[in-house]
Amino acid sequence: MSIVQQLQQAVITALNNLYNLSFTDKDFQINLTKPEFEGDYTVVLFSLLKKTGKSPEILGNELGNELIKNNSHIFSAFNIIKGFLNFTVTDAYWINILNNAYQQPNYGKQKSNGKKVMVEYSSPNTNKPLHLGHLRNNFLGWSVAEILKANGYEVFKSCIVNDRGVHICKSMIAWQLFANGATPQSTHTKGDHFVGEYYVKFNDAYKAEVADLVAKGMDAKQAEKEAPIMLATQQMLLDWEAGEPTVMELWKTMNGWVYEGFDTTYKNIGSDFDKTYYESNTYLLGKDIVQQGLDKNVFYKKEDGSVWIDLTADGLDEKLVLRKDGTSVYITQDIGLAQQKYEEFKIDESIYVIGDEQNYHMKVLQLIAQKLGVAAADAIHHLSYGMVELPSGKMKSREGTVVDADDLVEEMIQTAQQHTENLGKVKDFTADELVELYKTIGMGAMKFYLLRVDPKKKMIFNPEESIDFHGFTGPFVQYTYARIKSILRKEGNSLQQNTATQLLKSEKDIIVMVEQYPSVIIEAAKALDPSKIAVYIFNLAKTFNSFYSELSITNAESENAKQLRLHIAFVTAQILKSGMQLIGANVPERM
Repeated sequence: MSIVQQLQQAVITALNNLYNLSFTDKDFQINLTKPEFEGDYTVVLFSLLKKTGKSPEILGNELGNELIKNNSHIFSAFNIIKGFLNFTVTDAYWINILNNAYQQPNYGKQKSNGKKVMVEYSSPNTNKPLHLGHLRNNFLGWSVAEILKANGYEVFKSCIVNDRGVHICKSMIAWQLFANGATPQSTHTKGDHFVGEYYVKFNDAYKAEVADLVAKGMDAKQAEKEAPIMLATQQMLLDWEAGEPTVMELWKTMNGWVYEGFDTTYKNIGSDFDKTYYESNTYLLGKDIVQQGLDKNVFYKKEDGSVWIDLTADGLDEKLVLRKDGTSVYITQDIGLAQQKYEEFKIDESIYVIGDEQNYHMKVLQLIAQKLGVAAADAIHHLSYGMVELPSGKMKSREGTVVDADDLVEEMIQTAQQHTENLGKVKDFTADELVELYKTIGMGAMKFYLLRVDPKKKMIFNPEESIDFHGFTGPFVQYTYARIKSILRKEGNSLQQNTATQLLKSEKDIIVMVEQYPSVIIEAAKALDPSKIAVYIFNLAKTFNSFYSELSITNAESENAKQLRLHIAFVTAQILKSGMQLIGANVPERM
């Protein structure tokens, strides 16, 4: 139980003892005491005055004395300032927190709670490589999964691959028209990049054909429909759905190229999945559910044979769930997949990491599933996140202006190398160690920067800023960790029992932050927000650097003080490493 929770319970008990009145933790606020006042935590009294019938001064004194009397092992003193009751926590309490953290390698993490969660993320299309937007998606999904694990959940990471549809056929048609039999192997090109180039070639050819038809007098909208390359693509989709052997063979071959490329990228960025679903296997899933919906009068059929649901009473609109030709739409497939996930894993919650442009789609998905009585309906949760851009602006994959994930990863590693070499502290590293160091710093910088922002917010990713060793960045945290490890190595890791009984302010400040780590992990899980971890470990690193600049460890004034500070350094490093791991980043033992 955190110190705040203990104080809440103590206040509730004291109010009951004093006035025979019942309160909950929602009836009053507890905050960190402001730096200009004496104390550690503050109980805001104003919301308690009416019910107790006491003035702030009287209530503060009576409550303060009652708390000290019954909790002297936690609180040593109190003071009252205009309705704010400030408590000082005993040094013994904080030292005990430090000692407990020191003895727990998994400090902050919870035991199993018996609940199962699936986190779906990435969801790439097999007509192009992963890009910057996919990186934010992957990092979010992976980190949320790890944070949930740290809170005691059994977590399944999943991915749905969009491997069918007209956009896939566009790359296939372009390859037939322009490749002359070329392959990733013959061109020495990564498979997903290779296929992505033909998606761009399709768009270029399509634009040229539309312009040509318009120049010949055809209406622009009609030209878009009648362009020969588009007609060929639509026919290919029909052939695919009919199982035409040559189309299926080409589809399997080109998708195979892409999967090899994806696997390389996922390995490089540290992303993995327990289960991968493919749209080519799931697009028929929802048809039986549609029939059930018709039988239950949840859906209705129009004269042309298409099936719809009317959600206007729910503040939405009418939604197509089955086309007139009997083919399913995305929402139908998603309902079927939601049910399959539940039947396969018996999950308590299903989290979809999907961009905020799909907010409406996800509302409709859950609402329809609930109306149908799908077992997994209430478990659906949309982790909506904002678009990520570079300082240069938006990206469009069909025009070839997307920032490729592989290129960005390579740029980050090169930037890390440049910055590290400029510091001039890598002369005693081997070549292999440098390769690993630059990757650790570069990937840590990217992940930290993309996750330090609330997922709901749009953001601009600045590669150069993300690598700054002195800013709100991953490298700053990594450098602090490496600095602590260097201190511990110089001391020969000679940690002995911590027998300190008193704390200086800088020592106490950092232990107060240590105490908060388990609560931060809980908050991050509740909000599905890795930025809470990123912000916390940055502030912890900053607090340690202030502590270390003020107080010497090696030349401490006594052996007791030295051991206390060594324990503080050890636990801080342990938490920095743990927190960085929760956002998917590693920390170097030296920099």
